Amino acid sequence: MNKVHEIKRAQRASLLLRAISTLFSSVARDDAALNGVTINRVELSPDKSTCYVYFYTAQGEEVFKNELLSRLILYKPSLRAALAKEIAGRYTPELIFKFDNAFEKSLRIETLISGLKDKGEL
Repeated sequence: MNKVHEIKRAQRASLLLRAISTLFSSVARDDAALNGVTINRVELSPDKSTCYVYFYTAQGEEVFKNELLSRLILYKPSLRAALAKEIAGRYTPELIFKFDNAFEKSLRIETLISGLKDKGEL
């Protein structure tokens, strides 16, 4: 894949992130169960037909999967319809919601590095 396509995908992903974040914030204001849930990032599939939306909550992955995901899925059709109006394009990508554990991983890595520094091993 050439550089131009990668830039266009990155621009489209950035646009989707901003639009989905704005739309989600209005949903979260109306639904108390979604307070504290944030969108960290989005990824577009190579064919741009699917947009993976990565959410994070301090309550953890289990709460996200068992309680919050089903709630988010209820909002998917209206989010997607609003997204179609917000972003010009031939197709609106399918939205797939996932838990983003990158934040927790980075915290663990920082803790490990800090522990090694304290021991004098780094």
